[in-house]
Amino acid sequence: MKKRFLSVALAALFVASFVSSCTEKSPYPGYKKAESGMYYRYLTQNEGETAKLGDIVEVNLSYYLMKEGGDSLMYTTSTLPEPAFDLVREPSFPGDLYEGFAMMHKGDSMSFIMSADSVFRRQFHAPIIPEFVKPETMLRWEVKLNDIMTEEEFNARQVAKEEAKFAEAQQVLANFLAENGIDTSPTESGLVYVCTKPGKGVQPKEGQNVKVHYTGKLLDGTVFDSSVERGEPIAFPLGMGHVIPGWDEGIALMKKGEKGVLYIPAKLAYGGRNAGPIPPYSNLIFEVELVDFE
Repeated sequence: MKKRFLSVALAALFVASFVSSCTEKSPYPGYKKAESGMYYRYLTQNEGETAKLGDIVEVNLSYYLMKEGGDSLMYTTSTLPEPAFDLVREPSFPGDLYEGFAMMHKGDSMSFIMSADSVFRRQFHAPIIPEFVKPETMLRWEVKLNDIMTEEEFNARQVAKEEAKFAEAQQVLANFLAENGIDTSPTESGLVYVCTKPGKGVQPKEGQNVKVHYTGKLLDGTVFDSSVERGEPIAFPLGMGHVIPGWDEGIALMKKGEKGVLYIPAKLAYGGRNAGPIPPYSNLIFEVELVDFE
């Protein structure tokens, strides 16, 4: 509770500093100067709740190096594949970007001008300051605040978004299996295992060391890895999390000498991570052989 009151107080202090200094003359047409030294300008202004310390904000932002002859774009979130989020935190120096966040409402667009040297040293914590950054150099930020949410709301939204992507990937895998005439029932987790050459004896148990030959493919047939090509099977303790979940579950279904194909849904593979040649939320196919275990 104390932290929340502190957040509100700081936000109010930031707004008050802007209001109290709005009459000071600015060298930048259309901008007003805050007591902190930052220059600001509203492009669009709404009403409602402002962002508080600890909130997560979804933003579009770009920053430019200000110079004669025209400002130079240094970074923009417009090229990112996903929306950009940031945590509203304590300002790292008077008049930094987080001070600006704290006075914005949902839907607001603002422009801020601040010291480039302070930004690189105290906000970016750059180990080496670029040569083009001089004490007098200024940065211009263009920011649109799309949404404000608590950390709990953000986490819930991300979980729902990820589950939706997994559901979409699961449907892609189901369509692939149907199109290729693979009607083997999946396990409770969604894994599909098709035995192509039966093995003998018992199945390996959790903790036992297994040796497996494999060829890994994407659904489009692209081979991304193969122990067969290297001529050396992979060895790992089964069920201990040393491999993706689909492998721990699938190899446990096999017997020594058995060959088969694992159709692994994205949730049991690398999930939303980009694993080298494997894109996020990829379903995977592994042709596997349980060479030995002990």
